[in-house]
Amino acid sequence: MRWSQKGSTVLNNLRMLIQLTNEWKLILLVIRKSPLTTAGLVIVSGFVILGIVGPYATLHDPIMISVTGALKRLHPPCLEHPFGTDEYGRDLFSRVLYGARVSLVAALSVMVIAVPIGVLLGLCSGYYGGIVDEVIMRITDIFLSFPGLVLAIALSASLGAGLTSAIIALAVVWWPGYVRVIRAQVLVVKEMLFVEAARAIGVKTSKILFRHILPNSITPLLVLITFDFGSVILANSALSFIGLGAQPPIPEWGRLIADGRRWFPDKWWYSFFPGLAILITVLGFNLLGDGIRDMMDPRYRRSIEMKG
Repeated sequence: MRWSQKGSTVLNNLRMLIQLTNEWKLILLVIRKSPLTTAGLVIVSGFVILGIVGPYATLHDPIMISVTGALKRLHPPCLEHPFGTDEYGRDLFSRVLYGARVSLVAALSVMVIAVPIGVLLGLCSGYYGGIVDEVIMRITDIFLSFPGLVLAIALSASLGAGLTSAIIALAVVWWPGYVRVIRAQVLVVKEMLFVEAARAIGVKTSKILFRHILPNSITPLLVLITFDFGSVILANSALSFIGLGAQPPIPEWGRLIADGRRWFPDKWWYSFFPGLAILITVLGFNLLGDGIRDMMDPRYRRSIEMKG
C-alpha cells in the first residue's frame, strides 16, 4: 500500500514537472513570436538590473558636490559625461542610473501596499456579496470618483513633501482598481463546480478564497500589475516634478526634469535624458503587459502552438 502511494506521488510530481516544462516552452515560444513583447521584457529587465546595480557601476558620485565638479557645471554630453552635467557639475548619467533605483523602489513599495489590500477586499466583496459587497464597493467608488493624480497630490501635500509621502499617497490611489478587477473575477469563479464542490465538503472559506478562487483569478491581476508598474513610475515622477515627491539631493527622474527646465532649451540634456528614461521604462512595461495578456489568452496560445 505504501509503495503504491509513493508511486502515485512520484507520478503526480512527474506530471506537474512535465506540465510546467511545457508551459515554459509555450511562454518562450510566445515571446519569440512577438518582437514587441521581447523588447518590453528586455527593457523591464534592464530597468530592474540598473535599479539594483546601476549606482555601483558608475565612476561619479550621483549626490555629492565636489570642488572640481563645480568647474564642469552644465557641461554638454561628452565621453567623460555621456549625459552631461547639472548646475553643480554632477554627472547626469550617474544621477539617471540612481534615479532608476528610486523609481524601482517607489513602484515596488506602492504595489506591495496596494495589491494585497485591493485583492483582499475584492475577494471578500465578490465572495460574500450582500452588505459586505455594498460597503466595500461604495468606499471603492468614493476613491475612484476623484481623479487619481489629483487625489495623490492632495494626499502627498497633506502628508508633507517626500518620497515616503508620495508612496503612501499613490498606494491609497491605486488599491481601488484591484478591488474591481478581482471582484469581477470572483463573481464568475465562485459559481464554478469546483468551488461548489469545495463548499459541499466543508472546506474553510479562507482555503476556498486563496487556494481555489484567487489562483483562477490571477490572469487579469498579473496584466494589471505589469501595466500599473509603468503608471506608478510616471505618477511618482509627476509628484516629484511638482515638488511633492523625492526631495534634493535624491536624483529622482521627475525631479531631474523639474531642475532642468530652468535651463531648457539651451542646456537641453538636463531634462532630456531623465525624460527619455521615463519614456523607455513606461513603454517597456506597457509592451510587456500586452505580451502577458496575449500569453494568458487561450485562443492566442492555441494559435501559437499550431504555428509553432
